[in-house]
Amino acid sequence: MMEPVTLSEPQPPLQNNLSTSPKKFHVLVGVTGSVAALKLPLLVSGLLEVPGVEVQVVTTERAKHFYNPQEIPVTLYSDADEWQLWKDRSDPVLHIDLRRWADLMLVAPLDANTLAKIANGICDNLLLSSQSFPIRVEAVAVSLHLMQIHGGCQHIASVTRLDLSTTAQMKTCVIRAWDMTKPLLFCPAMNTAMWEHPITAEQIERLKGFGYTEIPCVVKKLVCGDEGRGAMAEVWTIVEKVKMIFSERELPTQR
Repeated sequence: MMEPVTLSEPQPPLQNNLSTSPKKFHVLVGVTGSVAALKLPLLVSGLLEVPGVEVQVVTTERAKHFYNPQEIPVTLYSDADEWQLWKDRSDPVLHIDLRRWADLMLVAPLDANTLAKIANGICDNLLLSSQSFPIRVEAVAVSLHLMQIHGGCQHIASVTRLDLSTTAQMKTCVIRAWDMTKPLLFCPAMNTAMWEHPITAEQIERLKGFGYTEIPCVVKKLVCGDEGRGAMAEVWTIVEKVKMIFSERELPTQR
């Protein structure tokens, strides 16, 4: 088992961290910004108790608010690691290496925001997105004539120079680049009002249509004080589902 790391520390070289071992079943856990991320230490510990399982974690920035990284006894990747590890076109790309390493991906918890992004193919963090290239755009010596009409009066403003500097991003992602021959499990977790919104059902069905497996949320008293459906499934339920997937598929340890 690896020593705990802080989120700010550069991760070890990819060849050390992501090398494929034929004796291990690799589970990549994605954690998003739901309060259920508090259970990440318990979830990782539960998965590590399954014989032959090796775990790594990808976290969104919002998820970091809910857990102590020192309590996560496996390698923990965040957005900064993508940029630290990729410097040139010949360098390894973290999100691609992670999806190659993993035999199964488990997104737990899956918050409403990330659910919507996955359903619509949006990629803007390591879990969802990974590669960004800065492009500087400048427009100089441009004359613009802007006409505004206020109460029948015309006001014309002239701009003789316009300087623009922006960053264009080209993005791909762990989930967006996921190998569809491998299982992906997701555990929704959100407030009951969000869960009951009709768009949530549409997005859940879309993910299931991709071939992803839902581990349904449950009814309980939420942290906000509301009571209803929306809490993440219990950790033991999630671990048992992962074990069931193991039993249904040819595992590396059985080859």
